[in-house]
Amino acid sequence: QVQLVESGGGLVQAGGSLRLSCAASGRTFSIYAAGWFRQAPGKEREFVAAITKSGGITYYADSVKGRFTISRDNALKTVTLQMNSLKPEDTAVYYCAANPRRTSQNQRDYDYWGQGTQVTVSS
Repeated sequence: QVQLVESGGGLVQAGGSLRLSCAASGRTFSIYAAGWFRQAPGKEREFVAAITKSGGITYYADSVKGRFTISRDNALKTVTLQMNSLKPEDTAVYYCAANPRRTSQNQRDYDYWGQGTQVTVSS
């Protein structure tokens, strides 16, 4: 089992940057694929980015491709989402998730979730 805690959210102007971190505790983190999802007010939670257990392959939603970068450090048990060129439509609660089976864009594949961190982008 793994516990996940996100940090780094906040208020930023459009065009700005934020760096979200997800700290994992518990078992060896390298056995888990990881992902970031987000949920805007009144909308369903959606996929943002995912990374394989080794960190060698990454996946992105089309809406964030070229602006967001997911990375991980298994020794430090962290997953990071660097968000650049932020837009008001990026405003949402961002969640870190993990699962021991496969890297996926489907939130149903993830077993473990953090509590979320709020990101607000003003225009």
